[in-house]
Amino acid sequence: MKPSQQLVVASHNAGKLREIFALVAPLGFVVRGAAELGLPEPEETGSTFAENAILKARAAADATGLPALADDSGLVVSALNGAPGIYSARWAGPDRNFDDAIARVERELKNTPSEDRTAKFVCALALVEPEHDVHVFEGEVKGRLSFPPRGTNGFGYDPVFIADGMEKTFGEIEPEHKHAISHRAHAFAKLVQYVLSRCEKESGMATR
Repeated sequence: MKPSQQLVVASHNAGKLREIFALVAPLGFVVRGAAELGLPEPEETGSTFAENAILKARAAADATGLPALADDSGLVVSALNGAPGIYSARWAGPDRNFDDAIARVERELKNTPSEDRTAKFVCALALVEPEHDVHVFEGEVKGRLSFPPRGTNGFGYDPVFIADGMEKTFGEIEPEHKHAISHRAHAFAKLVQYVLSRCEKESGMATR
């Protein structure tokens, strides 16, 4: 992989695409979204975030012949035995109404004391190249849930999630701040390290 090369982001989620585009931009890739290319959304049949990320990235790489990056991420709530987890988006229904998903989480936690409402966001990034090399990078950010929702920034469950050491929800902080500390940011830091290391190795081989 080289800067200026096209990279398909295998997601139809507008909020997620905005975050991924912002995080990928410094690498210099020409980024294209799955919807822009008319790619269908594959059924997420994996049992883990990593499995679903690989499934989506592989489908996009096979369809386009280009390297593809997919993110599978979600909210893991301790008191709900890890739910909604890999079903985080599905809790929002076919219309991706996260107001409904947040309301469901609040209902499920109605008998749980506020101090026991610990949670974390988890992200698995899968990079699949046409020759089917697969690389997975994972990140997480721990915190707690707070209701009612606060803030209009971010997307998904951001308005009810407060990261450890903070008082504001992800829906209240500026996007730049979230990009620096989020689960997706931690996963992307590992991706960036891999890409830069690989570019240096390929550059060294080319000059021999």
